[in-house]
Amino acid sequence: MTVLDIRDTAINLKHPDRLYINGVWQLPANPSSIDIVDATTEETFYRVAETGPEDMDAAIAAARNAFDNSPWPFLEPAERAEYLRKMAAGLRARTQEAGTFWTRQAGVIFGMSVGALSRVPALFEYYADLAANYPWATQDTPEFSAFGAVVNEPVGVVGAIVPWNTPLSLAAYKVAPALLAGCTMVLKAPPEAPGELYILAEVAEEIGLPPGVLNVVNGYRGVSEQLVADPRIDKIAFTGSSAVGRQIGATCGARLARYTLELGGKSAAVILDDYDLATAAAAIAAQETSLNGQVCMSLTRVIVTKSRHDEFAEALGSVFGAVRVGDPFDPQTQLGPLALARQQERVLGYINTAQNEGATLVTGGNRPAHLDRGFFVEPTVFSNVDNRSTIAQEEIFGPVLSVIPAENEEHAIALANDTPYGLNSAVFTNDVDRAYQVARRLRSGTVGHNGFKTDTRMGYGGFKQSGVGREGGLQGLLPYLESKTVLLDGAPAQFR
Repeated sequence: MTVLDIRDTAINLKHPDRLYINGVWQLPANPSSIDIVDATTEETFYRVAETGPEDMDAAIAAARNAFDNSPWPFLEPAERAEYLRKMAAGLRARTQEAGTFWTRQAGVIFGMSVGALSRVPALFEYYADLAANYPWATQDTPEFSAFGAVVNEPVGVVGAIVPWNTPLSLAAYKVAPALLAGCTMVLKAPPEAPGELYILAEVAEEIGLPPGVLNVVNGYRGVSEQLVADPRIDKIAFTGSSAVGRQIGATCGARLARYTLELGGKSAAVILDDYDLATAAAAIAAQETSLNGQVCMSLTRVIVTKSRHDEFAEALGSVFGAVRVGDPFDPQTQLGPLALARQQERVLGYINTAQNEGATLVTGGNRPAHLDRGFFVEPTVFSNVDNRSTIAQEEIFGPVLSVIPAENEEHAIALANDTPYGLNSAVFTNDVDRAYQVARRLRSGTVGHNGFKTDTRMGYGGFKQSGVGREGGLQGLLPYLESKTVLLDGAPAQFR
């Protein structure tokens, strides 16, 4: 079978007409389905049951009961870690299948899909390994008691909400640490792209994860709001837009629920005057093909001094404009379609706004002429972009790059920070000491040197409107724990 034939393989979900609640596949209370559309063909390629209010209520009740009345929160971390290892093995066996869903739903290049999803099992194994060395209980010397300890316990029932651009990977950064901590969960899949999370639910069933520990549903904004507002949910873990994140923060704040928010970005690449422009252009263009620009951490604002602006814009336009756009299953394709018709219209709308506001179109700006179907947008570069303009301040979520002129290095740093976001950034220079000095001044959760870089095992998240809290690594475990101080008249057996 060739890579191009993979699109025609059968959908292997066992129960797409059901929802995974309390360890079994349940029919929705009110039969209704969601059509999932192939981003390249614009055709429906499978359907799933739609979660309604009664179904969400059942999922929340199952998670609450599993936390309050089952042994799960009181198992030794090493016991929960064994479930994570089994989940890793189950997901590893279905990597290509999950990648097929991701490519068809979001337009991601198939090779990139499989490569990225092959790293998800290692994330579950990473958190499983933490079970052995994380300080779950630490003895201390209290002032007024004979014995004292600080113990770390699960925060409770978690509601996790993930978007359509990278659903399985983003879910894994929530599910793995939450389960290790002893939490139970309701995972709300995006209605546009639930396939990979149905696979996750099937793996949970196959490994015998106790009923109610992980519940997987889907649905639109109404059931998401229901999940966020429900007092039985102790913590919300959300990845998505900053606008929705603000609403979630307000709702959780009103009832003092815990929350972590991984939100949008408008990340800057600052090119210092000692760095080769052609090399920078190639690196930035290559990064922007990842997920077809549908990445919150994309380096979409490129800041370069005025004296080198025109040369860089020409170099970036040349290399990005030459990117091959087409079927994401074709090994020759470098940029696939956007995930949704509404996303294509959104990106094209931003391109039109940029031209109306006076930016110079260097390359792209339209639907590709050779593709008569699919949610494609040409790789697009604008130069002479005002940092206060719409395309420089708002997240576009598509293959659109803005080149912004700066007076000097100080001005470039100021421009990079002049945004409501602070998720990611990069500094291009041959001087590592200079790179570190600039990195410390950039207000973003991650700073890369000479390209888009991230290391999720070190944790990631944003400043300002790019989020609250961190995911990945040890930092990603902490939001799923509450610390408790225990003061006793003597040392218990565990500490003797």
